[in-house]
Amino acid sequence: MIEIGKYNDLEVRRLVDFGAYLGAPDDSAEILLPRRYWEEHMQPGETVHVFVYKDSEDRPVATTEHPYATVGQFAYLAVTAVNDTGAFLDWGLAKDLLVPYSEQRSRMRRGGIYLVYIYLDKTTGRVVASAKTEKFLGNVFPDYKPGQQVEALVIEHTDIGYKVIVDNLHRGIIYSNEIYRPIEVEQNIRAWVKRVRDDGKIDLTINDKAERRTGVLAGRIIEYLGTPGAMPLSDSMPPAHIEMLFQCSKRDFKKAVGHLYREHKVVIGEDGRISLLPE
Repeated sequence: MIEIGKYNDLEVRRLVDFGAYLGAPDDSAEILLPRRYWEEHMQPGETVHVFVYKDSEDRPVATTEHPYATVGQFAYLAVTAVNDTGAFLDWGLAKDLLVPYSEQRSRMRRGGIYLVYIYLDKTTGRVVASAKTEKFLGNVFPDYKPGQQVEALVIEHTDIGYKVIVDNLHRGIIYSNEIYRPIEVEQNIRAWVKRVRDDGKIDLTINDKAERRTGVLAGRIIEYLGTPGAMPLSDSMPPAHIEMLFQCSKRDFKKAVGHLYREHKVVIGEDGRISLLPE
């Protein structure tokens, strides 16, 4: 079955002057891949990977172009035009993507960039978008294990961190103290699950296991350096001493100290002694 608004692996059924007709193995229906997307090597019986949507005359059509997002995904897209029907978004294809007025949070303006959810309208069978994104989130309870990798779209910066959309399904947050590299709103990032809360929201970290280990260790070093009467730390300390104090390898210790140095939280003297920088 051919899926509108998604990528399909379809078989070349026949070639014509204006393109190629494609079909699915379990479906007698055929759709056109226009000649401008037809590669010369294509032959009947060959399988091609294409995106399928409806053209301006409401006919299913295939393309080898890649939209910025597909049905079931969230994305930030720019408005190219507004008319009596709604707003039209650039989503990377020749035909722009419609956001009906009924699916706008407020009137969209040409040139604006908006967060939208892309879906298949059940009445028309067309791919459309909605800026009322909340209704598409949190409809199923997340089933993740701690440490599981996910995809996250950053949507808002708050006082405590960044709100994100997880795997196009769930609400999540990355707390500021979990961030060891810059991230920005509109950015798609890899993240790792810390825990799933009772309300279905997900606490995330953007640091892989090594980065998380370095971040935790850096925090322990800062705490140690701030303890009155603590023994001096040095990058020339023997590994056994480091393991006794921090239960880590000398390699991880040096990584954590390097991280703190780059963050301007510690200074390393000529004798190798590590000290806190005054705030």
